[in-house]
Amino acid sequence: MLVHTNIICSFCIKIASNYSCCSNKVMKNLKDLLLLGDPRLYETSDPIEKSELPLVGAWVADLDNVMQEIRTKYNFGRAIAAPQLGIMKRLVYMNIDHPVVFINPEFTYMSEDKFELWDDCMSFPNLFVKVKRHKKVTIKYINEKWQPQVWEMEDDLSELLQHECDHLDGILSTMRAIDDKSFKWRNMK
Repeated sequence: MLVHTNIICSFCIKIASNYSCCSNKVMKNLKDLLLLGDPRLYETSDPIEKSELPLVGAWVADLDNVMQEIRTKYNFGRAIAAPQLGIMKRLVYMNIDHPVVFINPEFTYMSEDKFELWDDCMSFPNLFVKVKRHKKVTIKYINEKWQPQVWEMEDDLSELLQHECDHLDGILSTMRAIDDKSFKWRNMK
């Protein structure tokens, strides 16, 4: 687990030493997370331009910091999309075994085969929503070094990136619910 202070971000240095560090600003934290009902969650995000690459390290550090706080408080969180912190850019940060930065991700393939699951979201952490997701996807994106990447995913990674990329288009899992009975509260024991 990466450790952040409120002022200095070692993550910017660790993942992207060529970026400007966010040490001159206070990092975003859990109170900055947009919650269900905030109109910004329904907006389409703008692509990141190459000239904005120096900003990505600070954005990623903010995303990581909030995701770590969610993990501590709610015991879940594998990825987060920039719009969830009011950063209206096409950026997804995932950290399961190691950090992965997805800049301007796009699906180039989505299988016809789908599966159902109870989806959760940091923007409504106590609610599960039953949705259908594509079993397999191929995603193209740019990494933190501005290098094009392609990744074929299936099952849990496939659904995770579909969820996060939906955020980039202003779509929440509540909008993809299978029916009006596809909601349940998280057991917080």
